[in-house]
Amino acid sequence: MHPQFALLAAFLASGATAQSPAPLPPPLAWSGKSEALIASAGDPWITPAEASGFATTPRDVEVKAWLARLAAASPLVTVQPFGRTTEGRELIYVRASKGGKDRPVVLVQAGIHAGEIDGKDAGLMLLRDIALRGKSDLLDTVDLVFVPVYNLDGHEQRSAYNFVHIRGPAEKGRDANARNIDLNRDYAKVDAPETRAMIALLRTLDPILYVDCHVSEGFDMQYDVTYTYAGWGRYARHRATAAWLEQRFGPAVSQALTAAGHLPAIYPSPIDTRQPDKGIRYSPEGPRYSTGYGDFIAVPTVLVENHMLKPYRQRVLGTYVLLEAALKIAARDARRIAAAKAEDRASRPRALLTRWTPAAQPIGWIERFKGVAFDTYLSPASGRREQRWLGRPVTFRMPIIGQTPTETVRLPRAWWVPAAQTEVLDRLRVHGIVVETIDAPRTLRLDRVRLVDPKVSQPNEGRYPITARFVHEPAETVVPAGSVRVSADQPLGLLAAALLEPESQDSFLSWGFFPEMLAPAPSTDAFVLAALGDRMLATDAALKARFDAKLRAEPAFAADPDARLRWLYAQAGPGHPYPLRYPIAREL
Repeated sequence: MHPQFALLAAFLASGATAQSPAPLPPPLAWSGKSEALIASAGDPWITPAEASGFATTPRDVEVKAWLARLAAASPLVTVQPFGRTTEGRELIYVRASKGGKDRPVVLVQAGIHAGEIDGKDAGLMLLRDIALRGKSDLLDTVDLVFVPVYNLDGHEQRSAYNFVHIRGPAEKGRDANARNIDLNRDYAKVDAPETRAMIALLRTLDPILYVDCHVSEGFDMQYDVTYTYAGWGRYARHRATAAWLEQRFGPAVSQALTAAGHLPAIYPSPIDTRQPDKGIRYSPEGPRYSTGYGDFIAVPTVLVENHMLKPYRQRVLGTYVLLEAALKIAARDARRIAAAKAEDRASRPRALLTRWTPAAQPIGWIERFKGVAFDTYLSPASGRREQRWLGRPVTFRMPIIGQTPTETVRLPRAWWVPAAQTEVLDRLRVHGIVVETIDAPRTLRLDRVRLVDPKVSQPNEGRYPITARFVHEPAETVVPAGSVRVSADQPLGLLAAALLEPESQDSFLSWGFFPEMLAPAPSTDAFVLAALGDRMLATDAALKARFDAKLRAEPAFAADPDARLRWLYAQAGPGHPYPLRYPIAREL
């Protein structure tokens, strides 16, 4: 170990919290067989994190220099660019391979949240041992593709005050990129260049396994390495790949981690961190997340969530063990995984679950959840009682809270996107969703959607999300030349549904892609609008009923003469094409 790190490393190993400016709870004592993975001081191939005693993590320039040296020393390792960040930094991946065409790939990414960086330092250690230390047999039948830092701009914005809840390393990157977009909320809407690069890599590699490395937040517990998958416990959108994860991947990595001295578990997402015994949550996921996106495209995808309060050294070693075990089980099951992917991609779901609510009763129990004791104290800072974790193991009975569906939409044959919606069409093509542009008009019976009482939410991930109620109105419609048809009958049909169905929580509409819908209809002189409105109310009973209901329900509207006239004018004739009209039609 370099002398400048020796004192700090000893201090950290003792359980001190110099890795965070926030006083952290005492760590649980730990030792395990995985400690033998650490390179000795003075080893020419020691990684920067090992050299610091896991007190620090290297910057981008150090990572790239170390990997360039490894690639020069081993024919198994190549380093390739695959895109650029918002600030123009070069994104790289490392491919470890024995060569050959059409080899199945395990894709591992680290640092999508750049303060949760365990995967980077674990991956460097594993690559070294594959290339130079006798573990090349891991590549006998599969390739490893490793992205050391996905959110590279956030990675370089270091501070001791980033991720203060995580015990080490001393300085960490940020959760979001240079535009303050969380890349693990961007897979569906694709606003960041980093996301475009990752989706392009996913499409190129089509991996048999995709592993996304994180660190948790929440509450203290004994488990050090946890992991999960989209829809764990029955809620996955594609069941064949989910079954492989639950039945094959999980048991294999759990066995390996336990043998190496770690305490693994399925990630316990808490209902209430202040009262852990209220239970943990299992629920569906949308394609904004890596795991949800993997589920929608039928790629087995794993979320690794190391426990925040475990020392960095312990977490990195646990990640190494998990990644090595993941390579082994993926290699053994490559054909089984390929068959599961093919089965899911051949399926054609006819409905999309869009809303759910916590189930009234637990769907299961963990009889002896391995928690940590806490008490509470009155905090002068918050003015309320806060938790104080005591570093003492306890066990308790933990309920598992599932979800009850509250809204499901039946999918149409296809969606029709106007040629003018270039932003949407661009993203559909980025995802690889098959689209067809027509060169002559067609007359079709289409379902048009009208928004009722839309509301713009607070800014979120670079967008102004929209919520509304929706009225579906089928009608004969002339679809102009240049319009784009998106068939539901395709391998990515379910992803298309999640993006284009207005009720979907990850639809382009929900993310606020169509602000023109919220602009008022063009107006004219009040005396003309009043005469027109009077005639409409006298001749259209259904319209009058809707108008009267709105007057009763909305006193502010009733008291605003101009708002009343604008509303009536918006209903006139065929209506205006933009206000409160979803521009994408559904083919029935």
